[in-house]
Amino acid sequence: MSGGFFFIYLHPNIANIVMETLIDFSTIVFGFSIYAWITMLTIISIFAFMARTRVPAEVTFLGALTVLLVTGVVTEEEGMSGFGSEPVVIHAAFFVIIAGLMQSGVLYWLTKNVLGEPGNYQRALIRLMIPTAVLGAVLNSVNVVALFIDAVKIWARKLNIAPSKLLLPLSYAATLGGMCTLLGNSSNLVVAGLYMQQTGQSMNLFAPLFPGLLLTIVGMAMVMALQQFIPSRESGENSFETTSDYTVELLVPTDNPAVGSTVEEAGLYNVKGGSLVEIVRFDREIIMPVPKDEWVMGGDRLIYAGQINDILEIKNTHGLAAADRHVWSINDIDTKRKMRTAYVNFGSALIGRSMAQTHFEQNHDVALIAVARAGHRVEGQPREIIIQAGDTLLLECPPKGDRHLEEETRGKLTFFDSHFVPQLGPKTVTSAIILVLMFIMSSFHVFPLMAVTMMAAGLMMLFGCCRMTGVTKYIEWELLLILGVTVVFSVAITKTGIAHTMAHSILNLCQGHPYIVMAVMCIFASIVSEFVSDVGSAAVFFPIMYQQAELMGCSPMPFVMSLMLSVTISFASPIGSSTHMLVYGPGSFHFNDFARLGICMHVVLLALMLVLVNLIYPLYP
Repeated sequence: MSGGFFFIYLHPNIANIVMETLIDFSTIVFGFSIYAWITMLTIISIFAFMARTRVPAEVTFLGALTVLLVTGVVTEEEGMSGFGSEPVVIHAAFFVIIAGLMQSGVLYWLTKNVLGEPGNYQRALIRLMIPTAVLGAVLNSVNVVALFIDAVKIWARKLNIAPSKLLLPLSYAATLGGMCTLLGNSSNLVVAGLYMQQTGQSMNLFAPLFPGLLLTIVGMAMVMALQQFIPSRESGENSFETTSDYTVELLVPTDNPAVGSTVEEAGLYNVKGGSLVEIVRFDREIIMPVPKDEWVMGGDRLIYAGQINDILEIKNTHGLAAADRHVWSINDIDTKRKMRTAYVNFGSALIGRSMAQTHFEQNHDVALIAVARAGHRVEGQPREIIIQAGDTLLLECPPKGDRHLEEETRGKLTFFDSHFVPQLGPKTVTSAIILVLMFIMSSFHVFPLMAVTMMAAGLMMLFGCCRMTGVTKYIEWELLLILGVTVVFSVAITKTGIAHTMAHSILNLCQGHPYIVMAVMCIFASIVSEFVSDVGSAAVFFPIMYQQAELMGCSPMPFVMSLMLSVTISFASPIGSSTHMLVYGPGSFHFNDFARLGICMHVVLLALMLVLVNLIYPLYP
C-alpha cells in the first residue's frame, strides 16, 4: 500500500501522463491525436443528430461545446471567445436594426408598395423574385421570406394557383439574393469572421457581390425557365376552408342546462354544418356511434364532423367550450376567441407527439381544432393526431394580441396570419436613413462592419425607431448560440491538427492541383449543407480550405469565397436553408418537392460559381 502512495506522490499529474500517452499512441497509429478524434466524432454527432433526431439545433450545438470543454479540446477562453466574435455581434446588432425597421413601418411600406398586384403567374414570378433577391441581400434572406409570405398567399388566392407555385420561388430568390452581401446569409458572416481571425483583415460588406449577382440572375432565370418543375400543392389553409369532413372537439360544462337530457333533446345531435359522431366520457369511455337517446353528462367531450365555422356556433348557442380543459361554468367560456393558423417548425418540441400528450394548449390558452398535412386534413380526433414538421394547425386562440401569442410559441410554431400594421411617420424615414447610411459607411470602409452595425443599432434605439423594452423579442437567441459554437468548432479543427492533416491528404489525392482541390472541397461542402446547417458546414470546412490555400501558396480569397457561396447553394432539400424551412409548412410541400428543381439548380450554379470565382479572384497573390 505504501508503495502505491509513493507512486502517486512521485506522479501527482498521473491523469495528464495517461492522457499524453493516449495522445502519442493515437497520433502514431491513426495519424490524429485523441483530441482530434474527439473533435471529429463530436462534429459528426452534431450532423447525425440534426439529420436524424428532433433535438433542437441550439441544444445539439451547446452539447457539443460542452464535450469540447470537458475533454480539454478547447480552453474556457477559446470556448467563450466564439460568443464575442464578429458574426455573433453583427447578427445581434442586425436583429435590433430589423426591429427598428419593423416597428417604424419601413418593412410594412416595402411589402405594400414593392410587390404590387400582378395580372398573371409569369408577371407574379418576376415581380416577386427581383425585389425579394434585392431585399434578401440587404435585410437577410430569412427576414424577407417571413415578411412576404402573407402577401404571396394573397397573390396565390387572387391568381387561383397553389401557394407552393410562388412560395418556392420566394425562398429560392431570397437565398440567391443573400449571396450578394455578407448580411444576406448567416453563413456569409461566419466565413467573413473566420477570415478576419486568420488574416486580421475585415471583408467588405459587398465582397461576394459580383459572383453572387451573376449567380442570382442565372438562378432566377432557371426558375422562370423550369417553372413546370415547381410542384402545385393544395394549401393546408384551403383545406380548412373547403373540406366538409371535419372533426371538432367540444366540452360540456358541468352546469350546462343540457346535462341530464339526451343529445337529441338538447339539440346536440344534428347541428348546423355537422353531426355528432363520438362522445369521450371521463377521458376513457368512447361512445361511437352515438345513439340519439344518449344522455349528456357534465365533462363530456363531443366530437363533431362537418363545416368548422358552422359547428363552432353551437359553442355560444348551446353553452359549450373548447375541449382543452374542463370548464365548470358557462361564464368561463370566452366568446371573443378567434381562429388562427400556424405551421409546425422543424425541430419543434411538438413533433412526434399528439396535443393530448403535451400541456401546450393549457400553457398557451389555445385549443387545437384541426390538423392539415400536405394540403389535406388529417383524419381522426385533432388532439390525438401525431404532429409532424410542416403540419398546418387550426387553433382557437385567446383575444390577447397576436404578437404576444407568437412570442410565447416561438420555436414551436410560426403564425403567418398576423395583421400588425405599424404607424408610418417621421420614424419611418429616420430608420430608412439609418439603414442606408449603414450600407454606405460599410461599403467605403469608414468603419469595420461590426462597428457600423452596432452604431446603426444604437441609433435605432436612440431615435426611438424601436422600443428598448421590446427589442429582445426580435433577437433570435438560438441562432446567436449556434453561431458562437460554430466559431469554436473552427478553432478546435485548427488547433487539433485536423485541418492541416486533411488539407495534406486532399492535396495528395488531387495531386496538388488548386482548381481540382477547390472543386472537390466545394462539392463536398455543398452536399453536406443540403442536410445540415449551412452555418455548421461553413465553420467545419473553412479551416481546411484555408490550410490548403496556404500549403499551395495560393491566395486564400478564391478558396474562402468559393466556400462562402457553395454552402449557400442548397436548393435540393428543405433542410438546406432556413428560408426553405420557413415556406415548407405554408406551401404544404413534400420533402422531395425541393429536389425536382433544386438538384438541377445546385449542379448548374455550383459549376458556374467555381468558374466565376476563379475569373474574378486571382488564384495567386
